Amino acid sequence: MDITREFIFLTSEGITYQPTVHGDDKDIVENLQVIGFASGENAEQAFSNLIRENSWLKKHSFKNIFSYPLCNNYMNQRTDHEI
Repeated sequence: MDITREFIFLTSEGITYQPTVHGDDKDIVENLQVIGFASGENAEQAFSNLIRENSWLKKHSFKNIFSYPLCNNYMNQRTDHEI
């Protein structure tokens, strides 16, 4: 029996600045970018599906993309936090 799982794909590549800042190096925020979500029997199949369904990804310079499987009920597991 084939089991399809949902995966989230991320990268640490790219630069993000604080919203109200004009690009000083000291104002760079280290974070991850969500590349997308895709389903598959395993991470490799889900990644292939992600690329097939989002051809624009090939036009960008992302080289290091990684993934995590999501639990079946992840949509019901959300917790909000404030600073």
